Amino acid sequence: MPKPHGFSYERLGDHAVAITHQGRSAATLRGGRADKFLAEVEAGDAQLVMARWTGAYKFGNERMAKNHPRNRG
Repeated sequence: MPKPHGFSYERLGDHAVAITHQGRSAATLRGGRADKFLAEVEAGDAQLVMARWTGAYKFGNERMAKNHPRNRG
């Protein structure tokens, strides 16, 4: 499974954290959740932590789904 990428976060003035994925808003954390997230990001792999907190994991079936007749465009 490839490592997550494309995530970034920004600390907001009201003790909140905005997480984006490839430029789109993925989550906004406030209060204690924001503090816990920041502590986790500083201690580990930031991309993996952001993927876990937003629920944006890669499941491994994206390549198969792309080739399905319904998704061919």
